[in-house]
Amino acid sequence: MQTDLVRLKAFLVDSGLISKQDLDLAVQESDSRSLSLGDILISQGKISEDEWRKAQAYVLGIPFVSLQGQKIDFSILATIPEPVARKHNIVAYKRTDTALEVAMLDPEDLEAIEFIKKSVGLRILPRLTDTESMRSVLVQYQKSLKAEFGDIIQKEAKSVLTPSEGIHSEEGGMAELKKMAEDLPVIRIIDTLLSHAIVQKASDIHIEQYENEVVIRYRIDGILHDAMVLPKAVGPGIIARVKVLSNLRLDEKRLPQDGRFKIESEGQKISFRVSILPTYYGEKVVMRLLPDAVKGYTLEWLGFHGAGLERIHDATRKTTGMILVTGPTGSGKSTTLYTILDILNKPDVNISTIEDPVEYQMPRINQTQVKPDIGMTFAAGLRSLMRQDPDIIMVGEIRDKETANLGINAALTGHLVLSTLHTNSAGATIPRMLDMGAEPFLLVSTINVIVAQRLVRKLCKNGKIEYRLTDAEAKTLALEVDLSKVLSVLEQEKLIAPGTKITDVPFFKPQGTADCPDGFSGRVGIHEILTMSPSIKDLVMKGETAATIEDQGKKEGMLSMLEDGIYKAIQGITTIEEVLRVAAE
Repeated sequence: MQTDLVRLKAFLVDSGLISKQDLDLAVQESDSRSLSLGDILISQGKISEDEWRKAQAYVLGIPFVSLQGQKIDFSILATIPEPVARKHNIVAYKRTDTALEVAMLDPEDLEAIEFIKKSVGLRILPRLTDTESMRSVLVQYQKSLKAEFGDIIQKEAKSVLTPSEGIHSEEGGMAELKKMAEDLPVIRIIDTLLSHAIVQKASDIHIEQYENEVVIRYRIDGILHDAMVLPKAVGPGIIARVKVLSNLRLDEKRLPQDGRFKIESEGQKISFRVSILPTYYGEKVVMRLLPDAVKGYTLEWLGFHGAGLERIHDATRKTTGMILVTGPTGSGKSTTLYTILDILNKPDVNISTIEDPVEYQMPRINQTQVKPDIGMTFAAGLRSLMRQDPDIIMVGEIRDKETANLGINAALTGHLVLSTLHTNSAGATIPRMLDMGAEPFLLVSTINVIVAQRLVRKLCKNGKIEYRLTDAEAKTLALEVDLSKVLSVLEQEKLIAPGTKITDVPFFKPQGTADCPDGFSGRVGIHEILTMSPSIKDLVMKGETAATIEDQGKKEGMLSMLEDGIYKAIQGITTIEEVLRVAAE
């Protein structure tokens, strides 16, 4: 079922999905990078994945189906085993005595079709579908897994080894800890907890020991949820198992330890960054889940749009200067930087990074991990990188004066430097750099753009209720947000008609569904994007405050994070309450 590429190109242009010029440029890049035309067009934001699939469906002459909101009979869904469904993005949704209708994302995956045909002994009728449909159907496997995992953990916890008194002694402790870590029930509990976290799309796993119990919590879409409560006796074995996986010292319980390990789940490699901290009742473990590679992300998918998006693209076209991304821990700074790196990652440039830790692995990029205990700090690593003939440098975080000055010097000497800082807003980044000893005249000469961001939860497509603001609610919201500015941006991007009032535009509230119990699924960024304009440079040289710099940025068209959040709330991506929870100061 090979797609006729000539007919597909003609259809894309004739239907107005893409211009002839953009298509020709994408074809050239596809040939030079040995990537498919679809991957290039999608990564450039010229076309969405679903538009590409619908075009394929039209050219191939096969139906396109949407399964969003449909509850599939589990006996039909289970016709295709869940690992196969996830690996190949193919699900069964309708069956007769002679045929099985399957929805898939890749119409050229003949291997999957042939495998299913042999397994079920029925005629396979392939249909193309969209990513949201596939996600909503795959999650129906997850619901049954959740209950299954809970049963397994509770069952295994009853048979786990209980620590003896000898574990507290210096001699017998190590041997017993190793035995506990290799205890089969403990291994099953940890494997199940990790699998469950991946299925639930958790970003962090918390294992907390208390006086009478062990509490397991998952952070999903930025919110912590209780996942499991286990008997106290399970705690030492679970901690020991995590230490073994992370190559940490089993007998060290008085000092914090940091480690890392990796597993493969359904064809996807997931890294777990481990932090262990001594507490009153034992040790607490936090594991952060990190996909081993960042794939398929675009700036548009991350939530950038309009003038702000153009400001970032303008900064990436420059060969010198600094691109800074700021925000608190867990605000998606690294993902934004890696997405920008992916745009810049071309054969004619040398890209090197110095990170703590290396969160995503990227092809054709030289990534270095800092190790402060042996003197490999950000500053030392950056100093060495400068001798590696780089064109583009990413510094994981600017933490001190030395790193800040080295980064500025690198930007002054013909390099494009990307980095992150911990500040609350775009305007506050410049005073923070000044506090670290950077000279104002060097900052205005090097900084191209500053991106400040937070993450807000996204509403489920089929889990939201539309409503309109009352006059009183609009007045209250106007105290926090410049609503006229938000409406102006929406008009410029042709998302609302000119003259539309805030009380006329729709907002949305979450509504729980079977797939989205709380009405939210996933997160998206809200941003403010400040460019170093001549007027901003003058304010920096005069030593003005962060608030003054931000006010000038707003006069020059910068949306604040709150305003960008309300923009996304009007689009039905999130809610006003979620934006205020995350971004309000």
